[in-house]
Amino acid sequence: MKILFVCTGNTCRSPMAEALLKTKLPDVDVKSAGVFANQGERISTNAIKALEERQIESKHYSQPVTPRLLQWADLVLAMTTGHKQTLIMQYPNFQEKYYTLKEYVSQADKEIWDQLKQTYAQFELKRSKYIKENEHKLDYHVLEQNLAQLLQKELHEIRELEQNLISYDISDPFGGHLSVYQATLEELEEQIDLLVQKIQTGDAYEK
Repeated sequence: MKILFVCTGNTCRSPMAEALLKTKLPDVDVKSAGVFANQGERISTNAIKALEERQIESKHYSQPVTPRLLQWADLVLAMTTGHKQTLIMQYPNFQEKYYTLKEYVSQADKEIWDQLKQTYAQFELKRSKYIKENEHKLDYHVLEQNLAQLLQKELHEIRELEQNLISYDISDPFGGHLSVYQATLEELEEQIDLLVQKIQTGDAYEK
C-alpha cells in the first residue's frame, strides 16, 4: 500500500507522520508532501528533536504535491480539512483517495464528505465552463461578479456542509517551542497507531 501524507509546507506534520509510520510499519511505502511546499527544505529542527527523543531519525526534505505523487499514492492522508479541500479543488481527478488522517481512522462524517465532494466537483465544473465561455468577452471584474452570483447556490451548500463537519485537524506546531512539536507528535502517534491497526487488519484495503 502506498500512502502519501499531506500538510502545508511539508516540514512539520506530514514528515513526522511519515517517519512514525515508517518506524511502525517498515514494509509500507510512504511519502509526504505539502500543498504549498517548496522543494528541498529541511524538516523543522524541533520536529527532528521531537522525533529523536523517540529514537526516530528523519532525513526528509520537503516537496510539493504533484499529480505524479497523487497518481503514485493509493491513499492520501491530509493533516487538516483545509488541506483536503485544497487537494479536492486543485486535483479533483484523485479525490477518491483523499481523507484527513483522523477522518480515515475514524470514518465519521463520511456521508457529509461524499456530499461535499459532489458539490465541489459541480462548483468547479460550473466555474470552469463559465470562465471558458466568457473570459474573452467580459471585463475581469464583471466576470468575477457574475461568477459569484452564478455560484451562489453551490457556495451556500458548501458552507452549510462544512459547518456540519467534525474537526479532524492535526494541530500545527509551526514556529512553536519544542513542547508544541512534542504535543503534535503525540497527537499524530495516536492516529498513526489507529492507522497501523487498520492496515494490519486489512480494513485499509477495503477503501
